[in-house]
Amino acid sequence: MSPQTRLAHARGWGRGRWRVPRLNTGETERAAVLYRRQRRQGLLALVALLGLVFGLPLVFAVWPELDHIRLAGLPLSWGMLAVLPYPAMVALAYWQLRRAERAEER
Repeated sequence: MSPQTRLAHARGWGRGRWRVPRLNTGETERAAVLYRRQRRQGLLALVALLGLVFGLPLVFAVWPELDHIRLAGLPLSWGMLAVLPYPAMVALAYWQLRRAERAEER
């Protein structure tokens, strides 16, 4: 048994049942608006991610010359496939996080 499991069992279930907090009417409406706004923003970020993931093969199909251009002995298309998506995904995640935080601050 892992130490984490032992800790969890040692704590027991004596804390009682967790209940969902109740919000008043104004807070409920604000939470619903915030949820819809962040869901819309999240879907936009998801579409951008899908565009990145499915756009690269499309770029390679449209410009097959990228296979013939070499950087450090490797085809440019391999470099784009191995390097480009990760910084782009980090930038996309940062962009989405900032937008979600701004939505909460309003």
